[in-house]
Amino acid sequence: MLLDDKICSLRDKLNKCISNGEDYSVIYKVSVELDELIAKYYSTMVEITNK
Repeated sequence: MLLDDKICSLRDKLNKCISNGEDYSVIYKVSVELDELIAKYYSTMVEITNK
């Protein structure tokens, strides 16, 4: 699975957690995972751009 696909999947999961009223700890965990993937994505884009 590509990085952007993983980001979309996690974003959907986060939205469902919020909509379903999941416990804050679950929402936070998914949110942190999403943030880490987004940071990795941008880091990769910067590396590609600088080549």
